[in-house]
Amino acid sequence: MKRCLEFARREAVLTVAAALALLSAFVVPPDAQYAGYIDWDTLLLLFSLMAVMAGFQQQGAFAALGGRMLRYTATTRRLSLALVLLPFALSMLITNDVALITFVPFAVTVLRLAGQERLLVPVVALQTVAANLGSMLTPVGNPQNLYLYARSGMGLGAFVGLMLPYAALSCALVCLLAVRVASAPVRRMTVRAPLGSRRALLCCTAGFAMCLLCVAGVLPPALAAAVTAAFLLLFDRPVLRSVDYGLLLTFAAFFVFIGNMGRVPAFRALIESMLAGRETLAAVLISQVISNVPCALLLSGFTSRWEALIVGCNLGGLGTLIASMASLISYKQIAQACPEQKRAYFLRFTAVNVLLLALLLLFALALGAL
Repeated sequence: MKRCLEFARREAVLTVAAALALLSAFVVPPDAQYAGYIDWDTLLLLFSLMAVMAGFQQQGAFAALGGRMLRYTATTRRLSLALVLLPFALSMLITNDVALITFVPFAVTVLRLAGQERLLVPVVALQTVAANLGSMLTPVGNPQNLYLYARSGMGLGAFVGLMLPYAALSCALVCLLAVRVASAPVRRMTVRAPLGSRRALLCCTAGFAMCLLCVAGVLPPALAAAVTAAFLLLFDRPVLRSVDYGLLLTFAAFFVFIGNMGRVPAFRALIESMLAGRETLAAVLISQVISNVPCALLLSGFTSRWEALIVGCNLGGLGTLIASMASLISYKQIAQACPEQKRAYFLRFTAVNVLLLALLLLFALALGAL
């Protein structure tokens, strides 16, 4: 029983999703239609992408890139800007989760080496916002984008074009906040971030290219998943074990719940009437409570206004600490590295998130997205 409670606490979103799927099965008993609920292409591509990113991370590719960038940071202002722009830019390709898992501990190490511990709270808070905002530009930037991109049938250019104005404004706002720190010289430091083997990095690059071809519709996701799984089983099982299977199971459970409830006419009519013309705002508000990935899965079953839903789920990653589950990664890192600064971090994080969410919502209103 104790282990079950620990698992439920550790995997709270998965536990809720599984409970909802189970309860919905009493409303709509299992039948042949269940087989069509799950979007296998999204799950298989997400698995491949997570495995490839885990491989890159294990080989130290992202930390090495960050270490090289820091050679050009002679002042605290430049240092702050570099540490914030790293997750903003790379989250577009390596997902917001991986960007934060990589660059938050990296920032803690770098700032301590530079004797700038006072910048830990503002920099990590901005890194978190930057990863969530940068990731919204591309289908592979975060799990909800990957799913909504596949469901919507949009082309890659259309998706990037939709989110580009928001990403561009976000970049400008994040940079303005990052350079507000007082500029002072940074003492010389050595950031050791060795790269792994060239062969392993080439394999990871090939795997990522294969994922991009799947996103472009050139290769089927099943092929990418099969090749990735076979390669890792034969040559690198630790990477295979580091994949977030809880996220994959969460997706599957929500697919079952949404599929079942979509077959209940009264429930479907209620949700559709609540969403009609308000998808963006509804997605933002619901994300504050259940986070934007479950929100995307939930609302996608009841609307076909994909552009509004994509904008809403991406902007909905701002706001509360749980609006984007990736934000919890930074909070846990700060809690471990500087437990005495947890409250200060939470307050700074919330203030920055609320400010940027308000500005981006006004921008969305000006563009007619609300």
